[in-house]
Amino acid sequence: MAGATLLHSLSHYLLPSQARPHSLISHCWFPFHRFSSPNCFFHSLSPNKLPPLAVGAQARRGLSSKTSNDDLASPADLCFEPPLKVVEYPDPILRAKNKTISSFDDNLKKLVDEMFDVMYRTDGIGLSAPQVGLNVQLMVFNLVGERGEGEEIVLVNPRITRYSRKVVQYNEGCLSFPGSYALVERPDAVKVDAHDINGARFKVGFMRFSARVFQHEYDHLQGILFFDRMSDEVLDSVQGDLEALEKKYEDRTGLPSPERISTRKRRKAAVGFGKL
Repeated sequence: MAGATLLHSLSHYLLPSQARPHSLISHCWFPFHRFSSPNCFFHSLSPNKLPPLAVGAQARRGLSSKTSNDDLASPADLCFEPPLKVVEYPDPILRAKNKTISSFDDNLKKLVDEMFDVMYRTDGIGLSAPQVGLNVQLMVFNLVGERGEGEEIVLVNPRITRYSRKVVQYNEGCLSFPGSYALVERPDAVKVDAHDINGARFKVGFMRFSARVFQHEYDHLQGILFFDRMSDEVLDSVQGDLEALEKKYEDRTGLPSPERISTRKRRKAAVGFGKL
């Protein structure tokens, strides 16, 4: 029952910011700044106790030698015109491949600023680049969800290197699925390798709510949407919402929906984590 109480108390963090009680938000600890690599970063209800997956940052420059030129974002891939708008399901941009960022310049900083503006304007707490129409490996989040409060987190080219064995369910929402909320199961903690906004590479650990928000945005960078991780029973509860978004897309574009929830195959086994 204690676990169920904790789950219930944290699940509404995914609701719009004005609905979140400040008494719970005050328990978060954020030693992380937008323009520098962290020494460590995590979310815990016991802020004085370091989690087992929090790790020291090991900053270094450069991209992985496995990254090919075809996978690198060009200047055109990072070209944008403000104000940015949230891309909604079932736009194919949300399923497209997202390229690795290799240029850490003023344009990238401007893009990050614009993404935070969109996130706050839409009462979000996290946002990925494909959600604003740019297929690159970039995410931002602020667990408090209010400008001037909490910490603004920026991760470029993130990769998960380790998951915890413990998995938990929370009630998630998504800016690309306005008005839809449902239970999603995810690991309780992750280790991550990423670049900061200046191009320095570092390793960091996330746990509990910060791990959940990170994984939700990380999925977007893999072309995975939050309903892909729902059980069939949970998915049934939001099918009407998804069908309404499919119709909205068709009415707006005059094109057939690129995917339909009604034809989605039933899964025979639980989905794993990372790539589906």
